[in-house]
Amino acid sequence: MELHSDETIWYFFKKGESHGFSLLFKKYYPQLHVYGLKLSNSQEITEDCLQNFFIQLFENREKLGHINSLKAYLFVSFKRRLIKQLQKNQNNIPISEAQLFKTNFTFSSEEISIKQEIQFLCTSTLASLINQLSPRQKEVIYLKYYSGMNSSDIAEVMDMNYQSVLNTLQKALIKLRIASENQQIKSILKKN
Repeated sequence: MELHSDETIWYFFKKGESHGFSLLFKKYYPQLHVYGLKLSNSQEITEDCLQNFFIQLFENREKLGHINSLKAYLFVSFKRRLIKQLQKNQNNIPISEAQLFKTNFTFSSEEISIKQEIQFLCTSTLASLINQLSPRQKEVIYLKYYSGMNSSDIAEVMDMNYQSVLNTLQKALIKLRIASENQQIKSILKKN
């Protein structure tokens, strides 16, 4: 679970608070940097464009409206800016996204293995957190998310009334959220 939601980050960023900008930058700069490298295949162009992108974003923050997905907004905006920069570097010859993806967008075996390792760590952490729930909470989580049952079916299987299923599920999810936030805080404190 995230300690700072995108909505919170965006709110403080738009208000001009340095903490909001810092959170936005720390959270999305690395992701946008990797994406930019895949599109441009140039460290220098990607970094220059990304820094200018964040500067322009900050300078125009008051003009920016409501967005549904901060991540999608940043990726789309950065990609457009990067494509314009690449076109400018090639004497304004138009570049299609298909050309970019065909020539530059490749995956290394290291990237894939890192992604798999992260997924394994997330999965094992989630399993550990779920195993800390009460037996009824574990069962309702299993039936809902692993067996794909709706709440009415779960009520029948567990011999509970419908509202009790909803309450048990809600309590389980709250416990998981709190436990995962505590896990994140512990990992952050270990790093410092």
